[in-house]
Amino acid sequence: MTAPDLASSPTIRVSAAVIRDTSGRLLLVRKTGTTAFMQPGGKPESGENPGETLVRELREELGIAVTLDDLRSRGVFRAAAANEAGHTVIADVFDVALGGQEPRAAAEIAELRWVGEAEAQTLEVAPLARDHFLID
Repeated sequence: MTAPDLASSPTIRVSAAVIRDTSGRLLLVRKTGTTAFMQPGGKPESGENPGETLVRELREELGIAVTLDDLRSRGVFRAAAANEAGHTVIADVFDVALGGQEPRAAAEIAELRWVGEAEAQTLEVAPLARDHFLID
């Protein structure tokens, strides 16, 4: 399978979190019915800005409470979508500190893992996380 042309393929807009533990490992999640691990986050609901989307998604998917003040923008990134063949994901990405909160899989999250570069080689990791955030 060839990678989509990121400039001309249909796009999916999301907000995504870069969350690291004290060892520098990246928090990745796998949604129910999928095989790829990706950063926590998701698609906006009507009227939400990217930060509001991420605050809501982190509460729903991981049971953690953060505010807009807890988010630090990393910018906008493009990558091949992991679960929608032929699509490009455009992600507003934020660094997020958990402030001692322990994430847990909730809503559509089937599994979460703290992943380092070596472990990432043994997993199916979404292109956005693999290409931009596993090595920091």
